[in-house]
Amino acid sequence: MKGPFPFMNREYHHWYSPALQRDMEILVFGHDGPPVLVFPSFLGRFYEYEDRGMIAALTHKYDAGRLRAFCVDSLDAETWNNTSVPPRLRIERHMQWEQHILSEIVPMIRNRAQTDRIAVTGCSFGGYHAVNFALRHPDIVHTCVSMGGAFDIRGYLDGYWDQDVYFHNPPEYLRNLEDDWYLSLYREGLRLVLATGEHDPCLDANFKLSGILNKKGIPHYLDVWGDGAGHDWPWWQQMARKFF
Repeated sequence: MKGPFPFMNREYHHWYSPALQRDMEILVFGHDGPPVLVFPSFLGRFYEYEDRGMIAALTHKYDAGRLRAFCVDSLDAETWNNTSVPPRLRIERHMQWEQHILSEIVPMIRNRAQTDRIAVTGCSFGGYHAVNFALRHPDIVHTCVSMGGAFDIRGYLDGYWDQDVYFHNPPEYLRNLEDDWYLSLYREGLRLVLATGEHDPCLDANFKLSGILNKKGIPHYLDVWGDGAGHDWPWWQQMARKFF
């Protein structure tokens, strides 16, 4: 399917997700090149990355077969933002969404790109999704680029806490992690970028996560942009150009 850019491959897919028991949708951009799984921002949809100019920022790479983006739907309206259900049900639904990514999206990407490991990225709350997924699955992810991300999800759960919340909250589980399987993959096989702006309200969250990573001896790049950089798509377009 041709999109707004005449030479770029653009595909729309929808299917019934067994993991979520509902229809899901995805947009794919590019015909070849390394795959990037794109997580949308808070309450964002699968078409957000395109609508916000993030695809246009790298059109030349998609055209040339040097990059491929797989833009998935969030389920934030049924998880973190669903205050109509108890917090326990919110984290359970998030875990079902992660299973959807693992059992449906990742196999699709691997099959299309003929590769075992992928890159992930996201802006704002999409940065949380990208970092959490990369840290939980470093055998799947080789590159993670968070732009304007925040990483502590406890504020979405009305004070509720259990082990499942813990293991989806990077500042908590990473601080206490001693498992050599994870740590060796982080240290030897994961390119982790935390990009943010000097006026981004998530700046402190990035400094805090970077501090935890430093204490664990986990290589990463904390990139704080100056020149008035804040929490908005024009800055993230520039960050995407730098890191992809």
